[in-house]
Amino acid sequence: MIFGRHINKYYLKYSYLYIIGIAALIFVDLFQLKVPDIIGNITDAIDNDTLTMAMLNGFIKDMLIIIAVMFTGRFLWRITIFNIGVLIESDLRDKLFKHTRDLSQNFYSNNKTGALMSYYTNDIRVMRRVFAMGTVMLIDCLCLGSIAIYKMCLLDWKLAVFSAIPMALIAAMSTILGKYMRKKFHLSQQANEDLSDFAQENFSGLSVIKAFVKEKKELDEFRKIIKNNEEKNIDFVKASLLMHILNQILIFTISTLIMGVGGYLVYQYKVNGVGNFTIGNLTQFIAYFGSLTWPMMAIGQLINLHSQAEASLNRINVILDSKNDVCDSSDVIDTQLNGKSIEFNHLSFKYPGTDNLVLDDINLKINEGEFVGIIGKTGSSKTTFVDLLLRLYNVENDMIKIDGFDIMKLKIKDVRNLIGYVPQDNFLFSDTLTNNIAFSSDVKDEDLVKLAATHSDVDSNIMDFPEKYNTVLGERGVTLSGGQKQRVSIARALYKDPEILILDDSLSAVDTKTEETILSNLLQNRKGKITIMIAHRISTVKNADKIIVLDDGKLSGFGTPDEMLETNEIYKELDKLQKLEALGGDINA
Repeated sequence: MIFGRHINKYYLKYSYLYIIGIAALIFVDLFQLKVPDIIGNITDAIDNDTLTMAMLNGFIKDMLIIIAVMFTGRFLWRITIFNIGVLIESDLRDKLFKHTRDLSQNFYSNNKTGALMSYYTNDIRVMRRVFAMGTVMLIDCLCLGSIAIYKMCLLDWKLAVFSAIPMALIAAMSTILGKYMRKKFHLSQQANEDLSDFAQENFSGLSVIKAFVKEKKELDEFRKIIKNNEEKNIDFVKASLLMHILNQILIFTISTLIMGVGGYLVYQYKVNGVGNFTIGNLTQFIAYFGSLTWPMMAIGQLINLHSQAEASLNRINVILDSKNDVCDSSDVIDTQLNGKSIEFNHLSFKYPGTDNLVLDDINLKINEGEFVGIIGKTGSSKTTFVDLLLRLYNVENDMIKIDGFDIMKLKIKDVRNLIGYVPQDNFLFSDTLTNNIAFSSDVKDEDLVKLAATHSDVDSNIMDFPEKYNTVLGERGVTLSGGQKQRVSIARALYKDPEILILDDSLSAVDTKTEETILSNLLQNRKGKITIMIAHRISTVKNADKIIVLDDGKLSGFGTPDEMLETNEIYKELDKLQKLEALGGDINA
């Protein structure tokens, strides 16, 4: 068994199964050790020529009873103890998923998806084994081993002590090798993590790899990772086999010596009349030692498994001990938000663990019903600006207010329920178009799904698909074009009908006509609600009520499009460049 703050509760939670399973296991061990007695008695009866049919029938009856009890008991402890392993594996996986789901964006910036997947598979699988098979090995070592040694002592205590030597040697050897194996297992798990991470990243970026004809380069890199994985796993297997082989050598050596010494004792009794160690006793003793073989082997395996479990638990603890730094404050305000205003008061922000400001002293207010465009050169922190509205990161108190309330004192769930968000990467799930569009709701209204798709100008495309709205998308929406993915993402946000809608460069992959249609629908259907749109094209936000111009994280300008065209140099420059590009003119003209 293994103990830790994140797993101790499972012993209590499944204590009823442990009690039933361990009781059945002990019962089986007790009956299993009756077999040597029966064999010994039969052997002595045959040797003394006193075996009768009545005795033989009694022996057979006893054996049948033992077989029935052992079959029932083994079935019972297997379905209880092994079931515990499966249940705890499921509970741990659920706990790990729930915890990682609630962690902040900063955690995922520092941990790769493929690496995290190895925790859900390899490490938790080890925990299942230690809770299931580890429990069986521990009970057998304690119960079967101690009873077998006791019965061997009754036959000949000197020979029994001699036979127990390998158990002490195995325990000492396993303890010494345990630390070495734990290190090897940790390296093996790390290699598995690297393999999982590389494979996941390559599958996600397969189109890029093909486009740049880098299949061979990636394959060569993958082979290096496989080789490292192979070496680390072989090192661990070698350590495990070394322990297993040494255990077997000790056991076989002692078995040979028992046969020799025991045979000598029988010879002394039969020929010289010295002692009382019969051939039946030797048969019993060998059978007891045979029963002791499994506990002796289990000692090494248990220490091996315990070493693996400790390494895996330490890795799991790293994740479960990771703190969620973006959470509701202790003085949270419970209020009904309506998204009538957004204020930024001297907003400054730097990413956790860095010293560089990415937003610096932003001051502005967005009022009810306004359509606000955000313009700026690449790297001007436009996405970061809207990410803070979603409470993906923490900011200082009173820097951002929604409806006059400090965003840091509002419930995160309330803030995010208020907002519809269309991200840059337009992530779509491997599900039907209906389920993707109606993702924000547990109850799917097909009429509203179609309406949202119509307003995002993707309904006609969807109707061209053979399965229409029941079309199942490939992973991350790979079966759609870039423009279709953007419009389905917009439909998903519109279906929510949020008080605040944020679109992060969400029209970059559509043509001008489609863009105008979508913008016209937004302006018409979102009256009285706040819409914030990040754009690289001036034409996208030319009809906005207000324009925010960001430059290297600073507020360069805020006002109507006409005001920005008159007073803001960055906006004027972008407008000039884009007009020249549209006309195919010389930028330097």
